[in-house]
Amino acid sequence: MASKGKPSPRSAVKPLSDEQVARLDAKHHLVDPTRYYPTGPRTPNTAEINAQNPKATERLLEGVSKVLRNRSKVRAWGLERVPETGTFITAASHVTMYDVFVPMMSLFHMGRRPRYMAKAEMAKWPLIGRWFQLVGMQPVPRRSGQAKAIEEESIKIITSGRPLTIWPEGTVTRDPKKWVMSLKPGIGYIALESSRRLGRQVPIFCAVTWGAASINQWWPWPRKNVVMCYDGQLDYADLLADMDSWGEEPPADKVSELTMRVFRRMNEVMEEIRGERMPAEGYWDYRNMRRQAW
Repeated sequence: MASKGKPSPRSAVKPLSDEQVARLDAKHHLVDPTRYYPTGPRTPNTAEINAQNPKATERLLEGVSKVLRNRSKVRAWGLERVPETGTFITAASHVTMYDVFVPMMSLFHMGRRPRYMAKAEMAKWPLIGRWFQLVGMQPVPRRSGQAKAIEEESIKIITSGRPLTIWPEGTVTRDPKKWVMSLKPGIGYIALESSRRLGRQVPIFCAVTWGAASINQWWPWPRKNVVMCYDGQLDYADLLADMDSWGEEPPADKVSELTMRVFRRMNEVMEEIRGERMPAEGYWDYRNMRRQAW
């Protein structure tokens, strides 16, 4: 049965152990994403870099990287999959606010400059809010009734050739056990409609981060392990087979199916990073604030 509940205190979350990190490293070869080109030589997307306030971006990147190195031991795998050119969508997990910075920093260090959808409140943060906007943030006003306008802006970013990062849960997970909770359907709609307008499948990559939920931000030492996986491209070509006959927008059932594929894959990757299985009773449904059977 589904059960109601409130998120557990952060102190109840087990840190990601050195032993689990060692197992992941043996299987995947973890790299340090707080440095430039951690997977080896790459061709940076110079045009994209120069178009996005390069000096402000570099300052923010340097500051974020130093903070993350100081407060945690960040490692990642799969970053060699980040395309050097062309548009793509990154669907990122959102366990804590710390998780926002890990994929952003990692993609910047791989020579790309994605735009990213983030809650509008962040744009009002002192000093750093202005920085966020300079380096590609697209403010999202929550509970504003502007979902279609936000989706359309996202689609325009993608069809212009720029990559886009989305946190498809819409906010920090409310799952008491800190798994990826139910996703907003925007990720499915944006990907399908962008693909239709471009006439080809827009790549989707899941970026899943775990470890930050155990960090005490007031006293983060000793540093905790944080690991991110930049997963392989999610295939949804079958959902695009009849896109010429969709009408004004993608069918709701296809949007729902793609959203669920992203959701399932994010939690599968989370299972591997954590070294444990999702709760047997199901996933956390944000709409009902309770655990729901698959």
